[in-house]
Amino acid sequence: MKLIVFSKLLKELSIPTLIELAHRHGFDGYDLCVRPGYPVSPEDAAETLPAAVRQMEAAGLFVPLVTGPTNLTDPRQEEAESLLAALAAAGVPRLKLGYFRFDPAQPYWTQVESARQTLENWEILGRIYGVQVCYHTHSGNLLGLNAAALMHLLQGRDPAYIGAYLDPGHFAVNGEPFALGLAMAREYLSILSFKDVLVERVEVNGPSTGSGQRHGKGKVCWVPAGEGVVDWRSVFGELKRTGFDGPASLHCEFEVPAEEWMGRFEREIAFFRRWNAAK
Repeated sequence: MKLIVFSKLLKELSIPTLIELAHRHGFDGYDLCVRPGYPVSPEDAAETLPAAVRQMEAAGLFVPLVTGPTNLTDPRQEEAESLLAALAAAGVPRLKLGYFRFDPAQPYWTQVESARQTLENWEILGRIYGVQVCYHTHSGNLLGLNAAALMHLLQGRDPAYIGAYLDPGHFAVNGEPFALGLAMAREYLSILSFKDVLVERVEVNGPSTGSGQRHGKGKVCWVPAGEGVVDWRSVFGELKRTGFDGPASLHCEFEVPAEEWMGRFEREIAFFRRWNAAK
């Protein structure tokens, strides 16, 4: 698999510095975050995205995905079509969307149908520009939070233009075994996200009942790979068995003191390079 790094946490780095970082640590390229305040933003992507990708490709790097703003969900949004046009001009084959939020006050299947219609419209734009639009399995109060829920949204769409972006870390939060999720979404699988996680119990103050009852909830903690509950042996074993050959985006969103982050980043890259070589 091609191992790329999500540039979300590298916001302050210029394109030349990102190139130098990739060469120093030996990963293959970037999942380029295109958001306001980044080296490439939606407002100037028509010019800066093709230029950035040309620089990276000239340096031997790979840009298979652009991650758009988290609120980019509707193809009728002003920046949607211009961003797809910029991806097409840059030769980037995939765009990651934002997320459809779940409203518990509204019927689930009504919300699913609305999201499916929106994805149908994204598929139309994807065909025009030759770009696949991908939806990421993200835990929380969101539609498509794991592969089972994601397939409610994707089933029947053309996988050439609507893809599944699976995340075993978020699967672990939602309790979905990776092998099961992969089997459900295999036809649509386009790209993976790698990160590790722990879920800690935290106390929640509830109403006083006089009975001594306590209330808790899970706190999601993103940790360096190998320190959480993701079964990487299963993940890489299933990817090998099914023949998936990438790309995979390393998110590096672990919660460590700022002065430790770069050292942890280096070890994170090395961790996944070893697993990838073994695969």
